Amino acid sequence: MRLSEYLYFLSYTKTLEELWDAHCRQMAEYGFDRLLYGYTRYKTPTSLGDPEDFVILTNHTKPYLDGFLRSGLYFHAPMLKWALENEGAASWQMTQDMMMSGALTAQELEVLEFNRSKGVVAGYTVSFTSVSARSKGAISLSACGARSQQDVDAIWAEHGEDILLMNNMAHLKILTLPYNAPNRALTKRQREALEWVGDGKTTQDIALLMGLTAATVEKHLRLARESLAVETTAQAVLKASFQNQMFVMEA
Repeated sequence: MRLSEYLYFLSYTKTLEELWDAHCRQMAEYGFDRLLYGYTRYKTPTSLGDPEDFVILTNHTKPYLDGFLRSGLYFHAPMLKWALENEGAASWQMTQDMMMSGALTAQELEVLEFNRSKGVVAGYTVSFTSVSARSKGAISLSACGARSQQDVDAIWAEHGEDILLMNNMAHLKILTLPYNAPNRALTKRQREALEWVGDGKTTQDIALLMGLTAATVEKHLRLARESLAVETTAQAVLKASFQNQMFVMEA
């Protein structure tokens, strides 16, 4: 799709699955065939929060994700560290320059070696503008096949402004769409109960509105808290809101 066509598509897409499929195909047209998008609302000076709460979208293989994400390698990735401190786009040439100058730690070198073993060697990282001190989003764009970093830099010199705009707009759209973290999706009843809590209703009010007993409402709220891995109903409302799981329009 041309830039205008893609932005039009983003304006009207209604599901995360539809958006991500189209974004992967769009980036592949520019030579980036493996993408890894991540977003957190729980960043602190020493942590990015619980990985189970990250918004993660990717088309990388399971072996790569097992090594990079699930084993915790991502936390020491040089380009992730850059993304946490910067906004905009950066060439992965940066990591090669740091390695040649001896500026990388042993853990960072381990990340580069792992990436090299999986063919993830050339690309760009885009770091998105943060809306709060606790939030951060970024996307890793890895180049196809045997393309060198010089090849990728040449592509970026020609199309980088369009690629950056497409990724920024995709990120903004992702923030508006429902995202169900693994094993943390709410049922319709759990979501409805949380919505009424968000509207300021008491348990007795909700029982009347939903045609249930107060005990059943409490059960739905308890299961919602468990699904979202929080301790209080207020936290459940906040997290469900962050994930756009509340006030969802039914198909």
